[in-house]
Amino acid sequence: MKTKIFITLTSLLFTILSAVGQKPSIELIFTAIDNAAYVQLSSIKVINRTQGGDTILYWPDTVLMLNYMVGIHETDTGSEGFRVFQNHPNPVVNRTSISLYVPERDKVSLIITDISGRELIRTEDVLDQGYHSYRFTPGSGSLFFFMAQWRESSSSIKILQGSSFSGHAASLEYLGAEDPSPEVKAAADIQAFPFDLGDELLYIANTGDLQAGMTDAPVSDETYTFQFATNIPCPGTPTVEYEGHIYNTIQIFSQCWLKENLNVGTKINGTHWMGNNGVKEKYCYGNSEDSCAKYGGLYMWNEAMQYSSIQGAQGLCPAGWHMPSDEEWKILEGSVDSFYEIGDDYWDAYQSRGFDAGKNLKSSSGWVNAGNGVDMFGFTALAGGDRGPEGLFYLAGYKGFFWSSTQREDYDKIYRNLSETHDVVQRNHISLLLGLSIRCLKDE
Repeated sequence: MKTKIFITLTSLLFTILSAVGQKPSIELIFTAIDNAAYVQLSSIKVINRTQGGDTILYWPDTVLMLNYMVGIHETDTGSEGFRVFQNHPNPVVNRTSISLYVPERDKVSLIITDISGRELIRTEDVLDQGYHSYRFTPGSGSLFFFMAQWRESSSSIKILQGSSFSGHAASLEYLGAEDPSPEVKAAADIQAFPFDLGDELLYIANTGDLQAGMTDAPVSDETYTFQFATNIPCPGTPTVEYEGHIYNTIQIFSQCWLKENLNVGTKINGTHWMGNNGVKEKYCYGNSEDSCAKYGGLYMWNEAMQYSSIQGAQGLCPAGWHMPSDEEWKILEGSVDSFYEIGDDYWDAYQSRGFDAGKNLKSSSGWVNAGNGVDMFGFTALAGGDRGPEGLFYLAGYKGFFWSSTQREDYDKIYRNLSETHDVVQRNHISLLLGLSIRCLKDE
């Protein structure tokens, strides 16, 4: 009976300490495939596009625990405060290393419990100022909590076990003092990674010399599967039938795009404005239906978005597809450029950006003045021109303009522009009154 009471009290104490002294967290798991075959990732970089800051996971660590604030905020002890760094590797394969930093020589209490709150290990060590390392070997179980206390400060981490071990008890071995190794520095970066629920995160996966990227704003545990197949029809969705047209699809790493510009709606004259009248409307270059068959329709931003202002809205796209955001265009550009990578600050600039992303996205025919692209990834961007705010049409054969679903603070809308004279991609912002092309992106 005493043991039972002790376990209950320990569990209750742990719950109280967790509620007051810890931040709640969500778990992000990363994996990858090439078409359907498993791919081993070498690293995953996570960038917070809302607050700034980034962190990197290195294989075999493919799980990121993100802390966020709710209710009572725990005390921030600063960069030189007492802290436990996330174990490496995590999930555990046989055993794992845990590092901690002690600001001044004193006694440090260490407690390891399992998911039920049962205390597995309790020990005390007098540690000098600096970094110290432990080796933890778990017993049976899938989730453990490591809590350390120094004076009035405490710090804790969650430890995942990748396989179910049994037959031996959990153990904790002191390995000694250490200099801050790259693993410890990486763990410190993760510990300090800024995150609040609703922040937009950019994930960049690497395997060999290949990259894939995606974005999300996680609010709960998530598993992300990167795709490294490219220049093939999207696995499982080679075509999409929509509004009387059949569209081909193209997989470009972790993004699945329609291979053709959208062509839906009733044609209206270029001198007329599109309105929220319950009818899908389109412009055809030169007011010719043949132009829509060749280039797709041209649309004002509000019509393209179907009068939503939410970034990533479905808009005029088929169900399960959406209007690509500015960030998703940046991922595409970084995926196809031969010099600049996904997540490079260079993609945040306006006007001409990249090295040859435009050349690699442009179709291999249809551009004037020998301005054709190489269509390296099958995106087949066309020079569909645009419809000006006064109702006239411009630049077919010379330029291709594509809406994003992102607007600036001044309410101008961000778009992409490919030109027959440049190998780069132009990113700019413009009035919603113009008529531009639409490319739809499959929901992740």
